[in-house]
This record gives sequence, structure tokens and C-alpha cells, in this order.
Amino acid sequence: TLRNRLREMAFLNKGIRIIFRDERPEEPKEKDFCYEGGLREFVKFLNQNKQVLFEEPIYAEGIKDNILVEMAMQYNDSYAENVYSFANNIATPDGGTHLVSFNTAVTRAINNYAFKYKLLKENEPSLKGDDVRESLTAIISIKMEDPQFESQTKSKLGSGQVRGVVDAVVSDALSTYLEENPNVAKAIVGRCVDAQR
Repeated sequence: TLRNRLREMAFLNKGIRIIFRDERPEEPKEKDFCYEGGLREFVKFLNQNKQVLFEEPIYAEGIKDNILVEMAMQYNDSYAENVYSFANNIATPDGGTHLVSFNTAVTRAINNYAFKYKLLKENEPSLKGDDVRESLTAIISIKMEDPQFESQTKSKLGSGQVRGVVDAVVSDALSTYLEENPNVAKAIVGRCVDAQR
């Protein structure tokens, strides 16, 4: 619906205020959308009816080669994967280069942490992407000039230069977060190892 799209736009552009007025006389309504927390609040909104593994979503943003990357992620008690990708505020339901890089970076950062702190033993198999994304709610959003889409419907991003930028921003932020929050890191790795088993 239009209301959902406006809410999504407000989440994707932190601090922007969008006011939706329905002026039909039978039921005048006004809805005000503004989220200072941006993607963090988007993830909390998506997880609102779930038990979360940790209170505040992990968040990162960075800009490189004129590409702005933003992501927020949080684990919950469901077994579903809810990872949504956007390019220039356009939903990309079929993913693309930004989503592939996000998934790769998250999987690598969690595996590196798990092996470094012996939460996975050397002879154990590393966690696969599916294991790492089970029960994950995340948003990956990029903004760039002239994005290349792989279809007319803009459902999949094809811009190759996004790969390295997304990888760097997500890897650095997540690795730092895990090091600085060992209790949450152990809980995340535990959840991923359970998924693998």
C-alpha cells in the first residue's frame, strides 16, 4: 500500500519527515512518518513481534567511491531469514551485487570470530551462509549514481563496483562489533551453530 511505501521511505532516509494526509471527508486521517534511527528502527519494526537475541540492532554506514552503504541487522527467535535489499530507495527483491556482498561479508565475519575464539574447533566445518542467515532480520541499502539493474523491473542490482564497497563496510563494522560485544557475539555464533546442526 501507499502508506507502507511511505513508511519504508522514511526508514530508508533517516530524519526525513513524510506526512500522509487522507482528506476524504468521511475519514480524514494524517500519518506522520519520521525515523531518526533509520534502518535501526526499520529492523526493530520488522522484529517487533519477535523475541530478539540482543536489544539494539547492529548498524553500519560508510561511503567509498561515491557509494553510500548502510546496513542494520538483528537476530530473533524465529527460523526465518528476513534480509531486504535496496538500491537508491528502490526495493530489490531479487537481490544483486549488494546483497551477495552483504551475505558474504556477514558469513566471513562470523566464521572468523568463531574460529578465532574457538567457538568452532579447527576440524569443524565453517558456517554456511544459510546457517548464518537463519533467524536474521537485516536491511542492506546502497545509494549511488547511475545504478545498473539487471531487468526493467529494477528487481536486481547488477553494479559490480558495489561489491567491494559493501564488503568493506559490512566486514569492518561487524568484525569490530563482535570484538567489542563478546556476549552478543557468542550468542550469535551459538545461534548459527545450532542452525548448522
